[in-house]
Order: sequence, then structure tokens, then C-alpha cells
Amino acid sequence: MKEMSGNTVLDSQNPQKHYGITSPISLACPKEIDHIYTQKLIDAMKPFGVFEDEEELNHRLVVLGKLNTLVKEWISDVSESKNLPPSVVATVGGKIFTFGSYRLGVHTKGADIDALCVAPRHVERSDFFQSFFEKLKHQDGIRNLRAVEDAFVPVIKFEFDGIEIDLVFARLAIQTVSDNLDLRDDSRLRSLDIRCIRSLNGCRVTDEILHLVPNKETFRLTLRAVKLWAKRRGIYSNMLGFLGGVSWAMLVARTCQLYPNAAASTLVHKFFLVFSKWEWPNPVLLKQPEESNLNLPVWDPRVNPSDRYHLMPIITPAYPQQNSTYNVSTSTRTVMVEEFKQGLAVTDEILQGKSDWSKLLEPPNFFQKYRHYIVLTASASTEENHLEWVGLVESKIRVLVGNLERNEFITLAHVNPQSFPGNKEHHKDNNYVSMWFLGIIFRRVENAESVNIDLTYDIQSFTDTVYRQANNINMLKEGMKIEATHVKKKQLHHYLPAEMLQKKKKLSDVNRISSGPPSKRSSLDSNCLDSSRDTDNGTPFNSPLSTNKPTKHEAPSAGEMERNSAESTAVIVEKSTSVLPTQGLSIPVIGAKVDSVVKAVSPSAVCTIPTVVGRNVIPRITTPHNSAQGQPHVNGMSNITKNVIPKRSHSPSIDGSSKRLKEKDKFVRLESAFKESHSEDRKRKSVDAIGGECMPIPTIDTSRKKRLLSKELPDSSSPVPANNIRVIKNSIRLTLNR
Repeated sequence: MKEMSGNTVLDSQNPQKHYGITSPISLACPKEIDHIYTQKLIDAMKPFGVFEDEEELNHRLVVLGKLNTLVKEWISDVSESKNLPPSVVATVGGKIFTFGSYRLGVHTKGADIDALCVAPRHVERSDFFQSFFEKLKHQDGIRNLRAVEDAFVPVIKFEFDGIEIDLVFARLAIQTVSDNLDLRDDSRLRSLDIRCIRSLNGCRVTDEILHLVPNKETFRLTLRAVKLWAKRRGIYSNMLGFLGGVSWAMLVARTCQLYPNAAASTLVHKFFLVFSKWEWPNPVLLKQPEESNLNLPVWDPRVNPSDRYHLMPIITPAYPQQNSTYNVSTSTRTVMVEEFKQGLAVTDEILQGKSDWSKLLEPPNFFQKYRHYIVLTASASTEENHLEWVGLVESKIRVLVGNLERNEFITLAHVNPQSFPGNKEHHKDNNYVSMWFLGIIFRRVENAESVNIDLTYDIQSFTDTVYRQANNINMLKEGMKIEATHVKKKQLHHYLPAEMLQKKKKLSDVNRISSGPPSKRSSLDSNCLDSSRDTDNGTPFNSPLSTNKPTKHEAPSAGEMERNSAESTAVIVEKSTSVLPTQGLSIPVIGAKVDSVVKAVSPSAVCTIPTVVGRNVIPRITTPHNSAQGQPHVNGMSNITKNVIPKRSHSPSIDGSSKRLKEKDKFVRLESAFKESHSEDRKRKSVDAIGGECMPIPTIDTSRKKRLLSKELPDSSSPVPANNIRVIKNSIRLTLNR
């Protein structure tokens, strides 16, 4: 985004504290009309339970006070059991810190509390998950107590006097924990294990965000509005590749830094203005990253090649700095950027008096937006098994999205974060069923009357990942199944109640009338091929997981249509004989070998590009950004590599010739890049490139290796469960006609 000095109001007579890594865009103070619009915004949010009353707030304080007392008692007991002197036991202390939405002051009615238990050095993590867990078990008012010790951030979850609490643990390298302990001090991280550092990170980031905004109350009100909007629009889910609470908080905090004196109504509008024009993947930073001698891994694309592939980096302000949007994919970023643009258009109308805030909070018309959908179903035979199974499947849906994005015939794979109860008539063996819906946009293929598309391998790759993990953590039980089915929009009534589809349709009509010109994605959808017949649509079959593999074909692909790219190229990609399932882009396979020949490209030649696990995909090509070329960025940083998702060739054959090249000069650049890389050596290393060079997917992601336990994400060499549990797979083959 361009920030022009002419737009910045400078007041040399009344200097103001500088926030952020750049100067503010405007120091203008709010006018009376801005306060009126802010009050209208508050009134529009109240029906959604955004604000708690005084009684509920006080109840939370009472519960946290009880929990803090329990922690101090427990630490004192542990100290005595370890034979510490009585004088030391009396002063060991211990404290509960809060973080997340409650600490930021933006929690909603009934929301849980994220809390951190800080203990001195002689209290072990094993004590927390054993003796403290037992203490909670015998405490009045505690319900639904459960420990998740193998999580990325180990946690004890419970309900205390009606308040849900997620409690993590950290032991500091100090003898006593005082009530005035400041966790923002980087020296507190010294000599800690990685789990304690992760546990402390939530508090440190939350406190740093509050420290970096000019007006905390205005920040909180703006963040409440943005979080409510994101949830209503279906783009609030870190797990599924959208943004989570801390990421939305950092975007709002950056907006507050750029407009430090603005009212909340103005800041909501400026939020959409700033991030609808943001030049991703330039990072959002609230402060300049600070150096430290603790040698912890931090986000830095200059040092870590894998960091260059992050599509929407939003960097936490506390050391060690990390990207909070690691899960964002091409599709989720596309959806969010379009929502930013839509939000900008609506807030423009609101501040011009042409509309009101309720329009901003209207839900999307997801079930009317696409012609094609994939219905993902997870079912189990008991309620307990179903809760476990649904949690695992949902946490891996982003792997499916990544697989679909790399299919050469798919432009967009949009997952709806909301799950729906399944139709039990379709699953007579299982009484507990959940469904997710993914909207699909197929790429338009020129010079082809029809094209056969096989999504079976993409689905099987995803289900293999889920079954492997379930098997590795001993979760897989009889009756746990995953099924995927392709349906058209007109077939959705078989899966969802008619009133839900009708309601969505009415909302879409309102949005279509009021939103003006259609978005780019709408035009893509209308220009794409429609499905005339679906072969083996949703038919389950049993197959050995280790040997099921689509037939090998050479499939010439037409010019690739990327949403942010104007370049076209005609290539044919050979499929590898590897039987390993393809991993999603955000889940790289560690230690995979690349063993493929890169062929030179010429107008009459074809090419194969080496990538993860020996599979061949169309190369990642960096493209110039269409807007704001040559403009300084709001963060004062130069552009990092702009990534385009690589597409994978599949088995379907195309009736018709490949698309002719329209831009010879761009093709020549691509040709020369590949000719330079032509070599007789079959073993090639991944190319790390910035600028306009081709960039294969990195085969090793060291940051991910540090972040994930082996149990959380088994690689594709892990054995697929070889028990008698019936694994259901779906063959999804369809033919698209012009």
C-alpha cells in the first residue's frame, strides 16, 4: 500500500508519541459525526452478544481469583514435598496470567479464558499435569476436566464455576514468582525449554500488542467490530487457513498505529482501506524485530528460505517473532482479500449515510456463490468417538485445500468454517455425522469442448493423512469414516435444509443488488466450465491404501489462470510413479528426496519440475503485482517474493489443443530461466529465488520441523493403518463442458 507524505498530517507544535515502524498516515482527530457513527456501530454489535455486563465481568474476576489461590497453594505443597526450607516455601509464590481475547479486553459473552500458570524453577511440568490436575479434580465447581499433554502448546482444559478455562504452564528459571512479575522482559526466556517458551508467548504477544497501540479503548472497540465481522463473514479460523484472534488483533493494532487519533468507526473503515490494498506477502509488523542473544528461531525470510513462501505474514511483536498466519493458503488469502474489498465498499456507503452497520455484519451467500461444491463428511458410531474424530478431521481440512489448490484445473477451493450435522439416512451405520462444504471454482480451459477431471487422488491423499495420524495416536476406532462427494449447487438441498438455502439465497439477492459491480471471483465463476455429468459421483469403494493410485497419463494443460497473474504458459507435466500421497502446500514433507530431470522449455517442448516426494508440478512463477507498482510499502519494507501456487498435472485428458501463447516476451523469460537450470544431473536442489525467477516448492521446512511433533503430522512414509477397520474412499470424476 502506498503511503504518501502529503496524506500525513503533521503537528510540530504538539508532538505525539510515534507508534509502529512508519509515520502515521493521519493525525486527524475525530469530528462529532465520527462519534455518532461509532455509537451506531456499538448499537449494531449489541444484539450479537459482543459485550458482557458488569455482573458477568465480576464473576470472571472471582473465578480467576480462586484459580490464582489454587495455584499458589499447589506450588507451596510441591515445594514442601521437595524438601525446600520453610522460609523458601513461604515465598515461592506463583501466579496466573491471562492472555488472548480476555487479556485484550475483547472477549464476548460465554467466551473462554486463556490463562498461564507461572511457577518457579523447582516445579516441573510433570507436576502440573499430575499433582495439579489431581487438585483440580477434587475442587468444587470444576467440570469437564481434561489434559492435552501432547498438544503443540500443552494445556489443561476445564470449566470453573461456569467459565471455560484453557490453562497452560511455564516454569521460569527463578526461585520465586512475585505478584509484580513482568513477562515482557526477554531475559525471562533464558534457559527455558521450547514448551515453556510457547506457553509464555501468548502472554508476551498480548501484552506487547496493548503496549504498541496509541489508545487502548479505541483499539478494543475496533477489534470487537472486526472480529465480529470476520466471524459473520466466515473468515475467522486459524485452523482452516483463515486468521485467528491474535492475527486480527495485530491487523487492527497496525491500523490504530497509522491513524492514532481516529474514532472506532473511522478505524473500521481505515482497516478495510489499508488491508484491501496491502501488497501481500509483505509482512505486517507492529515494531522492528529486536535482536537477542538467546538464539531462538525467529521469522526472517532473509535467513530462512521457507519463510519466503508464507503468503500473508503477520508477525508477532514479542521475541521470538513468529508468523501467526502460517496456515494461510492461496485460496483463503484470496477469499479474505475479497472480503476486505467488500468491507471497504460497505463502510464507504455507511460513512456516506447510504447504509448502516448492519449491512457490514450480513453473513455471506456461500451456498449461492459457487456452481460446484465438495461435501466432506466425518462420521462415527458413538458421540465420544465423533467428537474426537471431528476435531482431527477439521484440523486437517487445510491439507485437502492445499491438494485441491495444486490441481491444475482448480482456481479456488473455499472452505466454509461452519460444520453442519449430516443426514443420518445417508449414514445408516453411524448416528453421529458432521459435514463441511468447500466451494470450488474450476479453471476455464480454452480450445476444449470438454475436460475430464479426476479429484480422487487429491481426496485419497487427504484421507491418508488423517487415517495415519489417527492410527499413530491410537484414536482410530471402528466406525470412524471420512467421505467426500462432489455436488452442484442445485443438489445442495439433499444435504442442507431448504430453509437454510432459501435464507442464504435471499441474503445473496440483497448483497447482489447493493454491492454494485461483481467481484473478480464472481466473474471467474461465471466464466468457468460447468459440469454436465459426474461419473462415479460420491460412490464409496474399498481399496488398499498403499496401492491405490490413479493411472499414469500425460495431460497437456492449457494456459494457467492464476487470480493475481496475467502470465500464461503451455506445459505438459509428467506424473511421477511415486505412490506416496501429495501433501498440502502448508504441510511440507521433511527429508524428501528430489529426483527428477528439469527439461528445457521451448515453444514445442514440455517440462517437468522436481518438487516434494518426487512428484512433478508446474513451477512456482513470481508475477508482478497489478496495483500500486513501485510504491513504497506501509511497513517501509521492500517486497518479498510474490508467490503463485504451483499446479499439479492430473490424469484427465483434454479434448482439444493446448492454449496458444499470448505473451511471447513473458514466455521467453520463462524459457531462459529453465534453460539455465537444464542439467544432466538428476539430483537437483530446490532453488531459493527472489524476484522474477522460478521457484520450486522447498522440500525442507525447518521451521515447521521445529513446530510440529511427529505425532501431530506423520509424514507420508508412515504406514497406513493395517487393521480391519473399513476405510471408505470416494471416486470423484466429473466432466466439464463449455
